[in-house]
Amino acid sequence: MTTTSHRTQTAERYALAIAGCVIVALTAAGFWLSYAHLAEVAGQHGLSASPARQWAWPATLDAFIVAGEVLMLRASLRRETDGWAIALTAAGSLGSIALNVAGVSSTNGVPAPALDYVVAAVPPAAALFAFGVLMRQIHRHVAADDSRHSRRPAGGSSASGRPAPADALQDASGDVAEETDQVAEAHVPPKKRTGRKPAATDDELRAIARTAPLGRDGRASSRHIETAVRARGLSIGRDRRDKITRQVQAELDSGRADAA
Repeated sequence: MTTTSHRTQTAERYALAIAGCVIVALTAAGFWLSYAHLAEVAGQHGLSASPARQWAWPATLDAFIVAGEVLMLRASLRRETDGWAIALTAAGSLGSIALNVAGVSSTNGVPAPALDYVVAAVPPAAALFAFGVLMRQIHRHVAADDSRHSRRPAGGSSASGRPAPADALQDASGDVAEETDQVAEAHVPPKKRTGRKPAATDDELRAIARTAPLGRDGRASSRHIETAVRARGLSIGRDRRDKITRQVQAELDSGRADAA
């Protein structure tokens, strides 16, 4: 099973290498034909007096293609997608196709045959599609390598598929540590709850305050009320205590007035 898989991978590598060589040759041929035709177009439109400038002019367009393709290759090897590289390659390639087609000239006022436009458009279009196929193969090859690495066990294993001694020792140590933690947690006494005491409603506080003893002057005592509330296990703030004291004192005053 392993030998068959190895042979398949080797055959795939050879097929990919051959396809890559063909694609590179196709890209180079299409690029050269397109470049030469654009140089002719430049010579027919103002640069015929300077052969150097005539042959340099297509580079102002095709250089975008070269730069974009190199950046796309770099992004593929880094398992990334470079939007700027794609934009450069597309802009340069589409511009090259358009100028190659537009550069087809008529003869003695007679429109050029349609096949002339096809001949002009094929080289840059072929170079563009060939490079696209090459990038796709590189992406698939890199993805296949990532998949093989992800399936490979991190800690290693023996030829029989059993874990290596180091891995077995690590697993056993982890099990012992886990059991020790569970035993320790079982013997840890529960922690007492801490925090603020529960609050009560105003009606409950007034009911408790009515049972609190009065002060020496016969009036409701905020200190006695607070002591009575906290004795019930409840909390009360200063402002709320004073409010409850005033309300209880108002009840006392009202009761004394009724009695008089």
